[in-house]
Amino acid sequence: MSYSYRGSRDPWQDTMQVCLNGHVINAGFRKYPHYNKDFCTDCRAKTITNCPNCDKPIPGDRQDTGVVVIGFRKSAPDFCQHCSEPFPWTSKKEAERIETEAEKPIEVLKRICSKFHLIARKLRNRHDSRETLDVTDEYDVQDLLFALLALHFDDIRLEEWTPSYAGQSARMDFLLKKEEIVVEVKMTRKGLADKEIGNQLIVDIERYKEHSDCNTLICFIYDPEGRIANPQGLSRDLQNQSKDDLKVVVFINPS
Repeated sequence: MSYSYRGSRDPWQDTMQVCLNGHVINAGFRKYPHYNKDFCTDCRAKTITNCPNCDKPIPGDRQDTGVVVIGFRKSAPDFCQHCSEPFPWTSKKEAERIETEAEKPIEVLKRICSKFHLIARKLRNRHDSRETLDVTDEYDVQDLLFALLALHFDDIRLEEWTPSYAGQSARMDFLLKKEEIVVEVKMTRKGLADKEIGNQLIVDIERYKEHSDCNTLICFIYDPEGRIANPQGLSRDLQNQSKDDLKVVVFINPS
């Protein structure tokens, strides 16, 4: 949009109209009132023009005599220039940033788990038939997974004790201390498929809810023989055990 304005007044500071989610509606609230809106057309949030804390106007475009203004200012300030308090959208942006940062290690773990079977198969074929790691049980899964985790995470704790549940405690497989993530490993075998692994992990989930260093539990189930009949159903049932103090994420490979 382009607007041309010529007048005789000295330069002055206009007011900005912003929705509560931080979308700029009109950086020329007084000069261009026909663009003002009570609610945001992008997210339907209510709009404001004054700081909720001190009631001073949110600074908009500088209006200069005889200057052609092209478009409007695109971003809203994070803090009030009068009282220094954050605007409502600032805390939301920070919460989104924190959530995004928290998701990064989970994405790394997702990539590792999704490639695990392929890597395990590659290790079987070495030059000149040299010895290798053949993943045949849960301990082999842990050894290979630990090597892969070490590529991305610095502080990996092994076999930390979990809090007691129903009078018993157990050892977790991996604790990523900085990220506050526990990785629990299971490998299917005869007699250990959907129902049995699901029951074991439900007990584990209850334990980890009490662990001070565990905000996210990654359940990695290695199923090389395809013993899990309904991977999506098992993942959904376990992830539905998530609570406010513990997020449960399930990766099954191959699936």
